Amino acid sequence: MSAGYRISNPEGIYFITFAVVEWVDVFTRRVYMDILIGSLKYCQEEKGLVLYAWCFMSNHVHMICSAREGHNLSDILRDFKKFTSKRIVKEIQNNSQESRKGWMLWIFKNAGSKNSKNKDYQFWRQKSHPKELESNFFKDQKLEYIHNNPVVAGIVREAEDYQYSSAIDYSGGKGLIDVEYL
Repeated sequence: MSAGYRISNPEGIYFITFAVVEWVDVFTRRVYMDILIGSLKYCQEEKGLVLYAWCFMSNHVHMICSAREGHNLSDILRDFKKFTSKRIVKEIQNNSQESRKGWMLWIFKNAGSKNSKNKDYQFWRQKSHPKELESNFFKDQKLEYIHNNPVVAGIVREAEDYQYSSAIDYSGGKGLIDVEYL
């Protein structure tokens, strides 16, 4: 793995992206979004995650984050991905109203069978491609990118209108997850 894709500075602020295997559009249902929200809040309260910006799209997650002193961002992200993958797969399995259950579980099972690190299912793609935000220009660029994702996708006209993002916080409102401003 190249140094550009490693969390090498424990005090750094990073732009992180997680994508669902095969870019499956799982997060079109609120129940799955709620799992992500709850897990991020838990990581903030219990694991030392500092969240500056975030956006959940239909098949991926963007964040700008760091770890509080005495905590390790790699460990936090590993635990977040592990917990959410198990919880979301279980929710899909138990959701009697999930019309996409069969093919989604097949995709996750197939991906898991190709990865020796998994026992059954693989939900998230392996790489998170963390990029340390070393300059104000890069921070501003990534913050704008994250918040404009739903606008570019045609979901909303204004970034702050998308509820699964911290754009509302940066517009003077209150979002679903607390953030610390960059």
